[in-house]
Amino acid sequence: MITDSKMLDGVVIFSQVVTNGSFTKTADKTGHSTSYISKEVNKLESRLGVRLLNRTTRTLKLTPEGELYYQQCLQVLEDLSEVEQALDGAKTEPQGTLKISCPVSFGASKFGPIFTQFLLKYPQVNLDIELSDTKVDIIEDGYDLVIRASGSLEDSNLICKRIMSSTDVTIASPDYIQRKGMPKHPNELIEHDIIGYKNSPQPKVWDFVAHNGEKIVVKMEPRIISNLSEMKVEFCLAGLGITRLPIINVLDELKSGQLVEVFPDYENYKIDCFLVYPSRKYMSAKVRCFIDFFTQSVKE
Repeated sequence: MITDSKMLDGVVIFSQVVTNGSFTKTADKTGHSTSYISKEVNKLESRLGVRLLNRTTRTLKLTPEGELYYQQCLQVLEDLSEVEQALDGAKTEPQGTLKISCPVSFGASKFGPIFTQFLLKYPQVNLDIELSDTKVDIIEDGYDLVIRASGSLEDSNLICKRIMSSTDVTIASPDYIQRKGMPKHPNELIEHDIIGYKNSPQPKVWDFVAHNGEKIVVKMEPRIISNLSEMKVEFCLAGLGITRLPIINVLDELKSGQLVEVFPDYENYKIDCFLVYPSRKYMSAKVRCFIDFFTQSVKE
């Protein structure tokens, strides 16, 4: 590991002097004075504790130590140049691994085809997708971006781009309604079996708004609590209770009659889907292209 912050000081100037064969020519090409070039080489020799160049008013010749050092400098500078070229290319051509966190239900159903089309369009990009409904630390966990569905996001220094909106829906199976009855008012939920969402800021509290603007807050003790939306759907289909989910997650089940909406006369809670990423500054091509591609695909 490099610990000397001055290790590269004078390296470029020294290499240019040797390549040009002259302090004067190097000064002309770099826009510095000859005295500046000379001082930089002198400081480099002083730091290294060896003479690199034997020079007179007419000749310039590498010492044995200087020849060894010069060859190594050329290799280091060539390696640095290759790295910069690679980085420059990465700014324009999407490549490398893109690490994403995505909600389980969205990733498996709605967003899966989008991921597929993105990979087909950008063959130099690899995807590392973590399907999870658990909150992640985008910086600490090393994600390029995360996809999150929420009524609201916590304030942070991250960039949050809204890409789509949906609503949640309170649902139950016909079998459950037949056995337990259809609640007419949200306050009646305390008498029912509830399937809660563990990652909610308040997993035991549901808010409702009537069409007349009345706000109702219901505190419950869920029979089941889970951090996976798909598991909540399975429990609900099995007649184990009433739950709330983004309507996009259960459209097929509602259309087929496997699930029914509870409280259709109450306004559904708005849920937005966000792309969350650290910064717009120095964004890599793979992240920039994914954001553009994903946003456009969701609109379609």
